[in-house]
Amino acid sequence: MNKTLILGSTSPFRREILAKLGLPFECDKPQVDETPLANETAEQLVGRLAQAKARAVAERHSNALIIGSDQVAVVDGSILGKPGNHANAVKQLQSAAGKTVTFYTGLCLVNSDSGEAQTTVEPFKVHFKDLSLAQIEGYVAAEQPLNCAGSFKSEGLGIMLFDRLEGRDPNTLIGLPLITLGEMLANQGIDVLQQQTAVS
Repeated sequence: MNKTLILGSTSPFRREILAKLGLPFECDKPQVDETPLANETAEQLVGRLAQAKARAVAERHSNALIIGSDQVAVVDGSILGKPGNHANAVKQLQSAAGKTVTFYTGLCLVNSDSGEAQTTVEPFKVHFKDLSLAQIEGYVAAEQPLNCAGSFKSEGLGIMLFDRLEGRDPNTLIGLPLITLGEMLANQGIDVLQQQTAVS
């Protein structure tokens, strides 16, 4: 692989997911205003921000492929952000109980030399169980998901909140659709599986 792969994020979750591909990569924090535009849908928002993050990092690197990603959760037509505190987390999970929450994850791969950008938005549906307040309080106290959109960590105890999951790639729910990323890398001439012999 003659280009540097850069994750335009400092999220430990995204870093962990990308590491599954067994490719060397660096991380660089994009400085991007994440305020939604007027009348912007959830899909439009995450697609725009994923590309904005990748392009912001691309300006600082040459001969690189930059991955940008952004995610929101939507329930009853409203975007669920990061709760930030215990009370908000409980409120978010109460609003999701017994319902389907759709996660939209924007993914963008930018070639810093050509400026070419591949961008997509991948949906993933989470069907929540009917949850009691005691169950929600117990979960929030145990896992403290205060920095997670939708107030849960599906890779941890959060899986107990769900009735079922529906989507193409379970990594999408954690914030980085790897199947789609592999396709984008292939479009740039990088076959993830073949690269393994070069890496080891």
